[in-house]
Amino acid sequence: MYRIFQGTLGFILLLNPVLLEAQVMSAGPGTTTLQAEAARVLRAPVLDGLLDDAEWASAQTIENFVQREPNEGESVSERTEVKVLYDDDALYVGAWMYDGDAVNIVLGETRRDAPLQQTDAFVVVLDTYRDGQNAFVFGTTPAGIEYDGQVTNEGQGGGGGGMRRQQIGSGGGFNVNWDGSWEVMTSRNQEGWYAEFRIPFSTLRYDQGGAQEWGINFGRTIRRRNEEAVWSPIPRQFNLYRVSLAGTLAGFEAPQKRVFTVSPYGLMGAFKDYTEASPDAEASFQMGGDAKIGLTQSLTLDLTVNTDFAQAEVDDQQINLTRFPLFFPEKRGFFLENAGSFSVGDGQSADLFFSRKIGLAQGKVVPIKAGARMTGKVGDVQVGFLNIQAGELKEVGSGGQTTIVEPSTNFGVTRVFRELGNRTRFGGILVTKFNTAKTGDYNLTYGLDGRLGVGDAITFDGWLSATETPGFGGINNGEYAFSGSANYQTRDWQNAISYREVGDSFNPEVGFLPRKAYRFVSVRLLRHIRFPEVSWFRELRPHISWREHWDLNGFSETRQVHIDNHFEFSNGAFFQLPGLNITGEGLQQPFEIRKGIVIPAGSYNNVDFQFRFNTNLSAPLSVQGTADAGGFYAGNRVGTSTTFNYRFQDKFVASTRVSYYDVRLPEGDFKTSLIAVKGSYSFTPRIFVAALLQYNEQTENFGTNVRFGWLDTAGTGLNIVLNDTEHFGSLERTGFAAGPQVRQLIIKYTKMIDLAR
Repeated sequence: MYRIFQGTLGFILLLNPVLLEAQVMSAGPGTTTLQAEAARVLRAPVLDGLLDDAEWASAQTIENFVQREPNEGESVSERTEVKVLYDDDALYVGAWMYDGDAVNIVLGETRRDAPLQQTDAFVVVLDTYRDGQNAFVFGTTPAGIEYDGQVTNEGQGGGGGGMRRQQIGSGGGFNVNWDGSWEVMTSRNQEGWYAEFRIPFSTLRYDQGGAQEWGINFGRTIRRRNEEAVWSPIPRQFNLYRVSLAGTLAGFEAPQKRVFTVSPYGLMGAFKDYTEASPDAEASFQMGGDAKIGLTQSLTLDLTVNTDFAQAEVDDQQINLTRFPLFFPEKRGFFLENAGSFSVGDGQSADLFFSRKIGLAQGKVVPIKAGARMTGKVGDVQVGFLNIQAGELKEVGSGGQTTIVEPSTNFGVTRVFRELGNRTRFGGILVTKFNTAKTGDYNLTYGLDGRLGVGDAITFDGWLSATETPGFGGINNGEYAFSGSANYQTRDWQNAISYREVGDSFNPEVGFLPRKAYRFVSVRLLRHIRFPEVSWFRELRPHISWREHWDLNGFSETRQVHIDNHFEFSNGAFFQLPGLNITGEGLQQPFEIRKGIVIPAGSYNNVDFQFRFNTNLSAPLSVQGTADAGGFYAGNRVGTSTTFNYRFQDKFVASTRVSYYDVRLPEGDFKTSLIAVKGSYSFTPRIFVAALLQYNEQTENFGTNVRFGWLDTAGTGLNIVLNDTEHFGSLERTGFAAGPQVRQLIIKYTKMIDLAR
């Protein structure tokens, strides 16, 4: 099987010239006529956000920004100017965002990588390989935050979604969790706000040193008008990450300067597990670290030893009323960086590689001894290699016996793909899992994937995969899966159709597969209707969709026909109506939805109504949520998940999320609820305290996560974390006695040392 995979992958990569010529109406990079030049300076400007250094006067003024939203192609409503400088070490970008109503500039939240869609913002997109598909993103707000990320697939492949946080498994599209080493300063006055960026060449990846020609675009958001403007024009159906439509930055040189940094950390912790028979407080000290080494200008090696993720955000709890496992996104930094390079599959439905399967088992942390990742380009081929060695996790029971929760395991991923013009790419992936303590215990996942862009509007995607697990029988016994889809997207239409089939023995143990042995069809038709003559209303989005899962014998397991209309207002407020769902659930086995409440096997057809809404999310006080009511199996349910948001200037943000469902069934009634309170206070863009408090009625646990961060470059620095879980349930219902379950205090300091200077 491995030889077949290698041969097929090699054949696909050799097809590059043929496939490139076969593309229809290619709109590859460089089709725009806009070009800008960077001016060389002998002395770097002082990074203070004032933009009053003499060096800025020597640079070309980049202006004539046009709107993407709301009035595509019209001039930006407020004057915007940009200049670009460079020296031997870095690229400098200065931006003048003039504003005739500067007192109403929306500052947003002062926190690194805070979302940009509800604030005034300025963003730089750099396509350093000039391939029209990948880019580095650097952005800021009037509050002076550092916002950075990586674009792959022109922001597609998992839901680009514009300037939004990307947490969809192994990544793809846009990954805001990449943290580069760079700086930005901003200032404000009665005429507007200003931003000054310093982006070291060592932070970027490009083909080689010398004369450069990069793709570049700039975006500005004026939030009180819900307006987005760009320098190089982009149709409104796309976003700023449509890299193939970027302009050109030329007339400058970049050094052959490779990155070489080490980031050692020291960690002190105290931990007590009250669920053990004789709980004892444990104190620990741990050291480890990461290193980043530029093997070439475009190929980077990352190393990690005694990897720790103490500073990562905890999961947002969810209510599960289905018979399938819920998806929880990856939040650990080492796995999130360059995650798009390893993304193959259908997002949260069938991921061939899902990094949360590494270092976590049965909700417990498995120690990671060491790991390495190499990503970048070799010629025209994108490559990614990942290898992680996880240690053994043991658990001592109440009787003193020791059980192995997870054996010592080696995880590996090999990813190779070749990008062509107009969103087209073809490649393959190999994911391995080996029990290093037991020969013959392993799992392999092979995959081939591709995308073909036809013109600007049509995109075809597909992948096929097989797994190899001892005792499962191979492809002939159901260890296979494949998927294909077509998307058509214009200013007025957003249509899609897809098909996926998963064999009954398909077993990607380092992937995410919530259900097995099924065939799936999805069809969606959506129309955008604009009202340019109505200043307070933006658009209607009537749409209809059909999604259905069958087992491999044709039995319908899950069906939904969704008929809806979205109403979007000029200030960003939104609601949907009518939100009608015609649903079906098929059970071939009884399903225990709640302890003691078992739904019998059978087919259940229902109708329910859904209402979603949000007010203006850029306002200091806003509300967003959903409400559901209607049939549910042989009974009915009614529920809501509503979030109340509050922001005080740019320093303090807080939200309260309430989820509640009242389910009434012939087999029994029950109610479930979840309350989550989240808040953060930012002293500066790099110093903050954040807290998340959650109570889940299903588990009857109250969780507290408090984090203090004093950050340095690229997200390093001091982190102090407090975790506490209190149980309020009864031993009879939940299996745990009321009282504390886990308490933990962690102090971690990470320092980045640049050895390339």
